[in-house]
Order: sequence, then structure tokens, then C-alpha cells
Amino acid sequence: MNRKGLLQSIAETGYNVGFGAKKNFATHDIVQKAPGLIGFISLAVGVFALIYEPLNSKWIAAALVVLGVAGLYVTHYDHNKVSYSEEGERLTALFYRLRDLYRDVQGADESDNLDVYRQQLEALETELVSSNLSKQILFSDWYAHYKFFWQHQIEWIDEEKHFKFWRDKMPLSFMVSVASFMLLLLGVYVLRCM
Repeated sequence: MNRKGLLQSIAETGYNVGFGAKKNFATHDIVQKAPGLIGFISLAVGVFALIYEPLNSKWIAAALVVLGVAGLYVTHYDHNKVSYSEEGERLTALFYRLRDLYRDVQGADESDNLDVYRQQLEALETELVSSNLSKQILFSDWYAHYKFFWQHQIEWIDEEKHFKFWRDKMPLSFMVSVASFMLLLLGVYVLRCM
């Protein structure tokens, strides 16, 4: 493997590690904050329903029940909340070690022996697969995309991967969901006009 190939391998591993860290932090954040947010919204709607008659509809009540069920779903992850944070921190430390390795390889001459760097990459990849929390909460992927691409310093990965907005930075499932919702709205509009 030449220097360019090694840099690309390090960047790919860095992407996987960094995104994994953000996905764990996203699950932790959702589990930590969602129940309080759901409780606040339910309480606020309930209070305002006392003085504003349209909030006393069956649709609003049904929406609050769905929010309550979502809150129950989130509580299934509560017992692992600390584990998600710890795994995110572990992967973030690994991410920084990969970044430093990338910079070391960047600074090496083309004629240098790259075996030492390859061994370091293999050791970091072995450490990556040593433990992993694979069960993540719904929508953690979308939140992780935001955390990774918009909050994290990933320029060194982008030097090799050349991220595109629609291809990489927007989750495919989010785009499909938005397109499906738009088609549903269009269908409802067409049916109402007939």
C-alpha cells in the first residue's frame, strides 16, 4: 500500500469511528432529553387546553398519547444511557488518535517505510472492533449526521473523502421520509380537489 492509499484508509476508518462516536452521543442525548421534552410539551398543551378550546380536540389528545408512547419507547434505552456516553468518549479519543496518525503519514516522505504506520492503523482498527454498542435509538442516525458533519472538525477526513452535501451530509432515510411526506400531502391535496 502506498502513502496515498494509507491516507485514504486512515480517513475511512476515521469516518467510521467519528460517526460511531456521534451516533452513541446522539442516542445518549435523545435518551437523556426526550422524556423531559415530551413531559413539558404534554403539560404545556394540557394547560393551554384549559383556556383555548381548539386544543381540546380528539386529534390533540391522540397526538399526546402518541408522544406518551414515544416516551415509553425511549425509556427502554435508559439503563444503557451511561454506556452510550462512555462509548462515545472512547470512540472520540480513538478518532483523535487516527487524526494524529493521518497527520504523521501526511508528513512522511513517499520513500519512507510505511509499515510502522500500517501497524498503528491495524492496532487502532482492532481497538475499534473490541467493543461496540450496536443497538441505537430511532432517529439517532439523523442526529448523528448533524453532530458529525456540522459540529465535529472533520476537515482531515474530507481531504480524502470529499464529502458531498446530498450524497453524504443528508441521511438517505431523512430524504426518503421528506419525499414520502411531500407525496402524501400532494395526494391529499389532489383528492380534496377532485
